[in-house]
Amino acid sequence: MDTHPDTVAADLAGHAAYARVFQPGRLTLGFIAPLEAYPDAPWPTLADHAALARKVDALDFAAIWLRDVPFYDPSFGDVGQVLDPMVYAGWLAAQTTRIAIGTAGIVLPLRDPLIVAKQAASVDQLLGGRFLLGLSTGDRPSEFTAFGSDLGDRPERYRDAIGVIRAATEQSFARHASAHYGTLDGTIDMVPKPVGPRLPILAIGRAGQTLEWLGANTDGWIWHLSDARRLPDVLARWRSATAGGAYKPYGYGAMFDLLADPDAPLTYAAGGIRSGRNALIALWQRQRDEGVAHVALNPKPSRRPFADVADELATYVLPHFPTDAR
Repeated sequence: MDTHPDTVAADLAGHAAYARVFQPGRLTLGFIAPLEAYPDAPWPTLADHAALARKVDALDFAAIWLRDVPFYDPSFGDVGQVLDPMVYAGWLAAQTTRIAIGTAGIVLPLRDPLIVAKQAASVDQLLGGRFLLGLSTGDRPSEFTAFGSDLGDRPERYRDAIGVIRAATEQSFARHASAHYGTLDGTIDMVPKPVGPRLPILAIGRAGQTLEWLGANTDGWIWHLSDARRLPDVLARWRSATAGGAYKPYGYGAMFDLLADPDAPLTYAAGGIRSGRNALIALWQRQRDEGVAHVALNPKPSRRPFADVADELATYVLPHFPTDAR
């Protein structure tokens, strides 16, 4: 079996957010916003969301992830944090000091890539380099209809748009020809640029691409936990796809319900985890050793107040999976 590289790319090794969340041989924990339990509703209240953001920042979790859901579609039922992710990320810059803020992910085929580049670099400046740009292709046909966007060619446009974003944020007076978007002819320069040498770009989901393409063109992959039994095979395929290059982390997002009984057994349901804390520690220690770099927890189905869940995880679980505070 190919071994996974253990050297982070030189231009990301000191990146405030990337180095905080992703380190070879380590597993970190973050949350998918909103920082709230709302098991019986499609949207959260957002009550106390400023205080809760400051709380998880102070408790030293690794990241807060923001979803891109422009519409409420009753057939899907969940609208995430409701607020636009780029606007919310800018607001979170004023509420937090250490935690990484990431998108999971911007639905790239529904947005102009130059606007995404401008927003991402602006947010990164406001966050002092604590931003991770996660990009997806989207999976809600009703949104593509509303935007007048073609659902069928979204994988191709995803690849094209990433090239535009990289050119605009990584080059001065960029020259770049795009098949689906505009042309950068070297006469204008996008400002601001990111704080660091470049923005870390993460694939959220498969995005209609091969793992080899994701490994060559992104800085990591965050998927969902559909079946934990398949995880070792997924990790082996990712190691193979990224062998021979810089370290490319793998993480996953999961619905999460922390049970009050610390010895409650681990169960899976609909891509989610229900468990007491002791089984979680054992699970994530094993997955860390298998190669999982980050777990993003979505507290939507929780039956306990989020603040209580965060405190318990910080007290009993986080010491086993510490964040490299930067």
